[in-house]
Amino acid sequence: MSTETEQTQASSITSPPAIITRQLRFCWPGQANAPSFPDIELNQGEHLFLHGPSGTGKSTLLGLLAGMLAPDSGSVELLGQALTNLKPGARDRFRANHMGVIFQQFNLVPYLSALANVTLPCRLSPIRRARTDSGPDAAAANLLRQLAIPESHWHQGVTRLSIGQQQRVAAARALIGAPEIILADEPTSALDADNRDRFLDLLLTLAEQRRCSVVFVSHDRALSSHFHHQLALGGEA
Repeated sequence: MSTETEQTQASSITSPPAIITRQLRFCWPGQANAPSFPDIELNQGEHLFLHGPSGTGKSTLLGLLAGMLAPDSGSVELLGQALTNLKPGARDRFRANHMGVIFQQFNLVPYLSALANVTLPCRLSPIRRARTDSGPDAAAANLLRQLAIPESHWHQGVTRLSIGQQQRVAAARALIGAPEIILADEPTSALDADNRDRFLDLLLTLAEQRRCSVVFVSHDRALSSHFHHQLALGGEA
């Protein structure tokens, strides 16, 4: 019988990396030159802290990893799938099945309750729905409970929640159905230091439990100690 260490080593050998990028370049309309991005190779279950000043392309790189943007050149491979070879509809399906995205502005559906926002990925992806052993509603309730959203708020419209509570609902939505990759764009920017650290600990603890890889974008380098790796954009040391 193999030991737990041997099983972990075997898994890391047979599982493709969560993310591989090579020579990515992307230029927004009106930009004179397409900036290039550092190559990334992130194994499954590992976490990357991506930092840099405003305007260095952090959110753009996250959009390329999510398949929301197509690079001008270079490649993105996620979980062994060459994302840049897929058509837009196929990229959308891949993202729904395998990625949880926490947007900088949350992108919660304003006319849905907190609970319905969290279960939304399970309505879009049969794969993520199947991974909720007890069903989407029970999984969403468990996540909201762990993220300290009072049960009295679960059936309220999300616009009635505080900004901090909306951020945690967005995190629960990203985590439901155990996606293999979580992309988070400045999700703690509006929180004070105590709530920021509490939110980050909860996010990474839940990600560890589900062996999710996390790419966390922020300009706040004080957060980097929470992550396995860090990568600077814009010439930072």
